[in-house]
Amino acid sequence: MVAIDASNVTKVYRRFSGRRQFATLKSALLRGTVLRDLHPAGTFAAVRNVSFKVPQGATYGIIGRNGSGKSTMLKLVAGITKPTEGTVTVKGRLSALIELGAGFHPEISGRENVFINGIMLGLTKREIARRFDEIVEFAELRDFIDAPVKTYSSGMYVRLGFAVAINVDPDVLLVDEVLAVGDEAFTHKCLDKFAEFRRRGKTILLVTHSLNLVERFCDDVLWLDGGTARGEGDPRRVVSEYIADVAKGEEKTLAAADGAVARVFQSRAEAPVGEGGRPAVDGAASDGAAAGGGEPPPDGFKAEEGRWGSREIEIAAVRIVDADGAPRHVFQSGDAAAVEMTVRAHSKVGPVVFGVSIFNADGVCCYGTNTSIEELPVPEFEGEQTVTFRIRSLDLVEGSYKLDVAAHREDGYAYDYHRLLYSFRVHSRTKDVGIFRPPHTWHFSKLKIEN
Repeated sequence: MVAIDASNVTKVYRRFSGRRQFATLKSALLRGTVLRDLHPAGTFAAVRNVSFKVPQGATYGIIGRNGSGKSTMLKLVAGITKPTEGTVTVKGRLSALIELGAGFHPEISGRENVFINGIMLGLTKREIARRFDEIVEFAELRDFIDAPVKTYSSGMYVRLGFAVAINVDPDVLLVDEVLAVGDEAFTHKCLDKFAEFRRRGKTILLVTHSLNLVERFCDDVLWLDGGTARGEGDPRRVVSEYIADVAKGEEKTLAAADGAVARVFQSRAEAPVGEGGRPAVDGAASDGAAAGGGEPPPDGFKAEEGRWGSREIEIAAVRIVDADGAPRHVFQSGDAAAVEMTVRAHSKVGPVVFGVSIFNADGVCCYGTNTSIEELPVPEFEGEQTVTFRIRSLDLVEGSYKLDVAAHREDGYAYDYHRLLYSFRVHSRTKDVGIFRPPHTWHFSKLKIEN
């Protein structure tokens, strides 16, 4: 038996131009400009030709980026808005927890709001009274149930809303991303309630950005992108496809940022060279990374992003690549990676030290090394060559990272230092914490558990 049936659903909204955002029917009538002022400047489809079926007793997830149509789809299923085209059919009593505080009147007490919400969800006053203590106990609001709802925190709002939504004993429960507001203990209580609903054969439609939650609880998942369905089916498969697509978007963003840095430094490389091989920089171009010819800071590890050095040896280009040598900015933890530097010595210079450091988003140095530390002497050279720093396994936890790359003398005199100018990201399905993920296994002397 199908509990939710959405067939070829499209929802179109009207878009009004900014100059008429305060136009009202009254003002338009007084000016005699009803047709002009209240005519939409255009339309956009929040959901386009989406179809799916949710069997009775199933838990169905909807995932996607912000603005992909997830909440609109949930409101269509809840009956809050009607589809422009197509049909949505729901069988059984429906309860929806869609927005923080939706259906609550801020001026009246939590007690009165419980009764009003319960009646709106189809219960009688007697049924609500019978379940009232259970609702208040679940929401953990016994000391505040008679206070006006406007005095509640966001966490109190969501606890009361969720408690009402689940205790009306619905056949179909719709939940949007409101659980993110609750604390850890309440979130676990909600997840336990989801599990109980599943055991009782209730239908749950869940919209969330928590991909782990989708994989853990959902039988099937729908991926929406720009209002259209991009994938549907097994949660692990669809979530993996979604993560890969998100990574592609991140790749484009980070590549564009690095491309902008490269263009700035290319323009600086073509500038006239002053004394000591230092570019002749005019005052307008001598700020931060764009100038790249300033004096080195007292402590390079505490400096803001930028570039400095004499340029007797120049790092002309920096590329982050994968195991196949293709440019890449988004990796999975454990992937192979490499940093390629195109270096250019304008005359015979040396010996020289090349270094690479990795910093996380907090500015903490995750790892740093150079050819001197590793006792790899680099003799003097002239001309252009490629220096490659290979990482067999990028064992970092999930997060955003930046690179320092440098060419300098043994005494620290900088030929060319690039500070925090190149970004990459590491993704992982394991949500561990810290910085470094060492290769490891778990072992139990008296338990047989596969790791």
